[in-house]
Amino acid sequence: MNANRHTQAPHAGHEPSGHARAGSSWRTASQATLHCLTGCAIGEIVGMAVGTALLWGNVPTMVLAIALAFVFGYSFTLYAVRRAGVSFKAAVRVALAADTVSIAVMELVDNGIIAVTPGALDAHLSDGLFWSSLLGGFAVAFVITTPVNKWMIGRGKGHAVVHAYH
Repeated sequence: MNANRHTQAPHAGHEPSGHARAGSSWRTASQATLHCLTGCAIGEIVGMAVGTALLWGNVPTMVLAIALAFVFGYSFTLYAVRRAGVSFKAAVRVALAADTVSIAVMELVDNGIIAVTPGALDAHLSDGLFWSSLLGGFAVAFVITTPVNKWMIGRGKGHAVVHAYH
């Protein structure tokens, strides 16, 4: 353990390269992950629900769910950055830089859990297994993605890019 960890945060802007920045606390990383997960979850649930309701196969349903997870995930950041007065083109760049890794990790974990849960891919909207595997996947994705976001924020990447506009 670092004996000076409590004194480093106030001087984070002056730390040597490789040390955590002030914004890389677990709380900040959790908030960034929750923000990202909210958009992902909305997109994924809509995609899974639409594909399942239309009786699509597993692959097209997951492709739709993943695509919508990215769309909704990016749109949350895009909306916030646009409200700060940033041009659409610049806001798109910020959203891509802020969310791509986070969304990709979440989608990989969440869909991986659904894929390996026996019967989850064949479950229907009315099945508890459909919802429990989906929501359980989100919970595990949150736990795995939070340290990724903490690491990225600590290096001035990911959601750290968005903080300049808040």
